[in-house]
Amino acid sequence: MIIVLTGVDGAGKTTAGKLLAERLTAATYPAIFTTNQSGRRSITEWCYRNNIHPPEVLLDAIETGIRCVNVVISHLRARNNSRVVIMDRYLYCQLALRRVRGLRPGWLLPTLLRFLPTPDVVFYFDVHADTAHARVSSRAADTETLEHLTMFDNAYRALQTFPSFIVIDASHSPGQVVDDILQELGVCGLGLQS
Repeated sequence: MIIVLTGVDGAGKTTAGKLLAERLTAATYPAIFTTNQSGRRSITEWCYRNNIHPPEVLLDAIETGIRCVNVVISHLRARNNSRVVIMDRYLYCQLALRRVRGLRPGWLLPTLLRFLPTPDVVFYFDVHADTAHARVSSRAADTETLEHLTMFDNAYRALQTFPSFIVIDASHSPGQVVDDILQELGVCGLGLQS
């Protein structure tokens, strides 16, 4: 089973994803959590340190390539294991980022979405941009502007696949968010309960 978590930075996807994997494993549903990083933070820091200013389209192409490789690896892990795979920062994330940057979807992301197995369920972590911004600021690992977070949220909601996502109120504690996810998984008839 493949569960995908989507949402803006600071929505709590990583924290909830790790907790969800722990809870499912404890309930005899072995689960793994994959982050599907794009390397954006590392690339940005490296460029800043070396005073390099590559064009946005080049940075996006590198990020897209890295994320696509990580998503394919996550799918291979799912295929080779009889367990639940929880994926953070899926291809939908990159599509939304490209929209924010004013870029077209390109050919790679739509092609992979057509050929990779469709996730069993996609959760969208709904959180107000102010809350997400405060969370990002408090972790002091990266920075995001309120404007970017708002645009990112809007870009997610404009995706053609967004109506199929299950929207979860991510303003609650991680434990409550995971409880809500588990309840939705039971409602979806996927046979997973806490």
